[in-house]
Amino acid sequence: MADQMFTSWGRVLRQAHGAIGLSSRHLPLTLPGADQTVLPYGNGRSYGDSNLNPGGALLMGRQLDRFMAFDAATGVLRCEAGVLMSEVLNLVVPQGWFLPVTPGTQFITLGGAIANDVHGKNHHVAGSFGNHVLRLELLRSDGTRRECSPQQHADWFAATVGGLGLTGLITWAEVQLKRIANPHLNTESIRFHSLDAFFELSVASERDFEYTVSWIDCAFTGKRLGRGLFNRGNHAPATIDTSLLPAGLPGGAATASRKVPLTPPLSLVNPLSLKAFNTLYFNKQRADAQRSVQHYRPFFYPLDALLEWNRIYGPKGFFQYQCVIPPERALSATRQLLETIAASGQGSFLAVLKQFGEPASLGMLSFPQPGTTLALDFPNTGEPMHRLFRALDAIVLQSGGRLYAAKDGRMGAELFKAGYPRWSEFASYVDPRFGSGFWRRVMEIT
Repeated sequence: MADQMFTSWGRVLRQAHGAIGLSSRHLPLTLPGADQTVLPYGNGRSYGDSNLNPGGALLMGRQLDRFMAFDAATGVLRCEAGVLMSEVLNLVVPQGWFLPVTPGTQFITLGGAIANDVHGKNHHVAGSFGNHVLRLELLRSDGTRRECSPQQHADWFAATVGGLGLTGLITWAEVQLKRIANPHLNTESIRFHSLDAFFELSVASERDFEYTVSWIDCAFTGKRLGRGLFNRGNHAPATIDTSLLPAGLPGGAATASRKVPLTPPLSLVNPLSLKAFNTLYFNKQRADAQRSVQHYRPFFYPLDALLEWNRIYGPKGFFQYQCVIPPERALSATRQLLETIAASGQGSFLAVLKQFGEPASLGMLSFPQPGTTLALDFPNTGEPMHRLFRALDAIVLQSGGRLYAAKDGRMGAELFKAGYPRWSEFASYVDPRFGSGFWRRVMEIT
């Protein structure tokens, strides 16, 4: 077992871990000494410390990267847990299939998508990723294997979906894909000027649009508070309106060909750059409503076109704060959150606002629940940022909301246990040889 330096996507914590290779899904786990825990590590796209295990070892899940079976007639895919979503898309899109749910990056593993029960722009229709997992294999530290599904070992399935890799190693999974006619989407971008308008657009869009999400301006108060761009879309039919295609397709399909070449000495995100960028971005389209046909990559994965974009936050890294607020408090609490953020002078270019729907997640620790989710990135400024986060925590806690564990790097035990009432039930399924920085923090394990 060789030591390597690991960090998560937020680049705040950088620490040496023992790295344990996984040469075959058929072999038992190699475990370190009894005083060390292990944790599966996929492609490192979790933002905080849910994918890190300081003082312990990491299982190199990306090495389990084989496709096992794909039925092009039914869209049922079975593959090892280390296969990337981008690799899945490269295989299935040309055959008329797509991921049932996808987050904002295609560079996550199948096992990571399950362990974090990721959600996407279509949650109001399709729920979270775990809703489309047909079955999976779970390998425990004692060598036992369980094939889990909503019908077989359903309790272990519910613990593992959204279970942050703590119940054991997912070796393979079977997923039901969704049928598409081509790689394009019919999309609309609508400029709105208030939070009330966002909620009205969300209600009006849910019936006719599978995908909805909004960029929101978090830099201003007053009349500009809550303004943004509402994006909605559907997979394009077999016959598309070619007049709406952007120039350059398919060559202009936002492949990841650029890269942030270095880490600047200071964060490029600051109050001055934030206000300037947000003003330009809000006014980027001439009309209040704009229709287009887009390839799936720029629609779902705009940031994947810029590799290592997390470097722009400088050597201290960044934190993402993502919460969900129940429907009855959504408007007032979201307004309060945005007012608090804007007054602090902190914030992000990447502020996302979306409605979660009614489809219930299957995982004990799954993040999505009906309500409104707000996600923002914040440069790691130390105490000023933590002071802001404590104020945001109080709003979320009072509103009956929760934070997303896959994006979190500092949530305390009180907020976690209030937001995830099944945490005690889940704890009984945690493998005794598995652990993470996140789990020890929220369980107050020293």
